[in-house]
Amino acid sequence: MEDMNHLKPSSFLSSDGSLTVHAGERLGRDIVTNSITTPVVNTTTYFFKKTSELIDFKEKRSVSHEYARYGSPTTMVLEEKISALEGAESTLVMASGMCANTVMLLALVPRNGHIVTTIDCYKETRNFIETFLPKLGITVTVIDSADTTGLEAAVNKHEVSMFFTESPTNPFLRCVDIELVSKICHKRGTLVCIDSTFATPLNQKALALGADLVLQSATKYFGGHNDVLAGCISGSTKLVSEIRKLHHVLGGTLNPNAAYLLIRGMKTMHLRVQQQNSTALRMAQVLEAHPKVSRVYYPGLPSHPEHHIAKRQMTGFGGVVSFEITGDLETTIKFIDSLKIPYIATSFGGCESLVDQPAITSYWDLPQEERVKHGIKDNLVRFSFGVEDFDDLKADVLHALNAI
Repeated sequence: MEDMNHLKPSSFLSSDGSLTVHAGERLGRDIVTNSITTPVVNTTTYFFKKTSELIDFKEKRSVSHEYARYGSPTTMVLEEKISALEGAESTLVMASGMCANTVMLLALVPRNGHIVTTIDCYKETRNFIETFLPKLGITVTVIDSADTTGLEAAVNKHEVSMFFTESPTNPFLRCVDIELVSKICHKRGTLVCIDSTFATPLNQKALALGADLVLQSATKYFGGHNDVLAGCISGSTKLVSEIRKLHHVLGGTLNPNAAYLLIRGMKTMHLRVQQQNSTALRMAQVLEAHPKVSRVYYPGLPSHPEHHIAKRQMTGFGGVVSFEITGDLETTIKFIDSLKIPYIATSFGGCESLVDQPAITSYWDLPQEERVKHGIKDNLVRFSFGVEDFDDLKADVLHALNAI
């Protein structure tokens, strides 16, 4: 299917909350129905009534769906909803966040190209950049999230295809000055892609700040119920179309049933994220004041190294708080095992609170000295706050801290 994403007139939807509910649906969709909910179109292929219609489609005189690997009416509604929320010309949804991440890099970074990324990032992203991309002759410069001088030096020294980072990052929630790095990169023709999963477009408009592309693991806040895997890339039609071409070949297609779950989940996204922003900020303040917590990482706190940047480019700071317990691995395990409300699990952004110890969850395969090189101490905790009552969560965390 050709890139059928486009922003439809939405002047009567003036807020993100209205867009999450109605964009892509109330504004018209490529499905003939008067149902309020978007139908799930479960088909592998689409027919043409006559050969002349097929020829018109092939010669771009008409627009149609052709084969489910290239998209479906259900996934198209989801893409238009995300585009409206991101302020993007086009969006491509895929089977997972890592699928979106890897296909984007493969599509836009040429063989023997060069990229710049940051030290703090999702482990699997780092693995792909460090172990797979070099097979294509692609080299990488790794900088600190705040090192704009290092970024400027890299784009002046190398022919850099892309600056790719998370903001906030995983797990230390570092923030890059998106407006500044975009200006630095664009002077040298370097693309900027921001993984904004920890922020969501409700808290941060990466494209409006100057980024060329914004990536989301839609598994997290978009779905919001810990029941669906997906990823998406939003940006200009030109760039997203390039990614879409490779995506059609590689085939990491999002199932229409998963697209439906995301459409439904997004309708309450603004309410969930608002609650999670509030709970996380209040809990970060509680944790920072507690004697059994040695350090808290949360961009909403004045103690955060990029708080001044976060205040300027974010309207909320997300539902994840990372912090270090005063103690060792065993003390931290005792704290986590004493919690009653959160599940011990990886991921974040869902209705249920989740907690994990990155040294075990993500880095247990590395010896301790290697983990420390990545800043991952044995006492680090990542807490994803859900939509449970704040007072219940506070009481549970304080009880667990008192147990150690």
